[in-house]
Amino acid sequence: MKSKWAVVLVAGLLSAVTFAYAQDAASTDKGKSTTTAVKKAAKTTTKDTEKAADKTGAATEKAAKSTEHATKTAAKDTAKGAKTAAKDTEKGAKTATKDTEKAASKTGSAVKKGAKATGKEVKKGTDKTVNAVK
Repeated sequence: MKSKWAVVLVAGLLSAVTFAYAQDAASTDKGKSTTTAVKKAAKTTTKDTEKAADKTGAATEKAAKSTEHATKTAAKDTAKGAKTAAKDTEKGAKTATKDTEKAASKTGSAVKKGAKATGKEVKKGTDKTVNAVK
C-alpha cells in the first residue's frame, strides 16, 4: 500500500511541477512581449502626435496667411469703393448745385415776369378806376 501511495504522490508532484513551469514560462514571455508592445505603441503614438502637430501648425499658418491676404484685399477694395463713392457724391452735389442755381434763376425770372405782369394789370385797373371817376 505504501508503494501505491508513493506512485500517486510522485505522479501528482510531476503534474504540479509541469503545470507550474508552463504557467511561469507563459507569464515571462507575455511580460516581455507586453512590455515591448507597450513601448512600441508609446513610440508610435509619440511620432504620430508630432506629425499631427506639425501638420496642424502648417495648416494654421497657411490659414493665417490666407486670412491676412483676404483682409488686405478687402481693405484695399473698401478704400477704392470709398474713394469712388466720395467722387460720385461730389459730382452729384456739384450737379445738384448747378441744377438748383438754374432752377432758382428761372424761378426768379418767372417771378419777376409775373410781378411785372401783375404790376401792369394793377396799373391798368387803377387807370380804369381813375378814368371812371373822372
